[in-house]
Amino acid sequence: MSDKTAAIEEGAKKSGILWLTLDRPRLAWHAWHDGAIYLVTGGEEQRLPGLDALDRVRVTLRSKDNGAMLVHFDAAVSVVDQAAASDAVAVLAKERLNARDSEHLTERWARDSTVLRLTPER
Repeated sequence: MSDKTAAIEEGAKKSGILWLTLDRPRLAWHAWHDGAIYLVTGGEEQRLPGLDALDRVRVTLRSKDNGAMLVHFDAAVSVVDQAAASDAVAVLAKERLNARDSEHLTERWARDSTVLRLTPER
């Protein structure tokens, strides 16, 4: 595992937020699972305009301790089939704080939101 790959994994596991370069830098919450970053957008969830239409996105991870930049990297963007990736969706749901309907969260996502996988490019 390269130093950059290790920094990405460590940073994504330790901090539940990251920055995406979209129309402007956007803060987003996420979960790390199986070598990738998962996040949800749309419906009642965070607004990440245009992310689902991209093939790749620039990601910045910062230190949870002091906010210093840890690593920048490009990631491939793919839409997740929520039914087929229920384990990843469950991990993401655990990271969702203060949801108004936590017992029905994944059903709401399936109906109203898009779950995305960001796979760091090596």
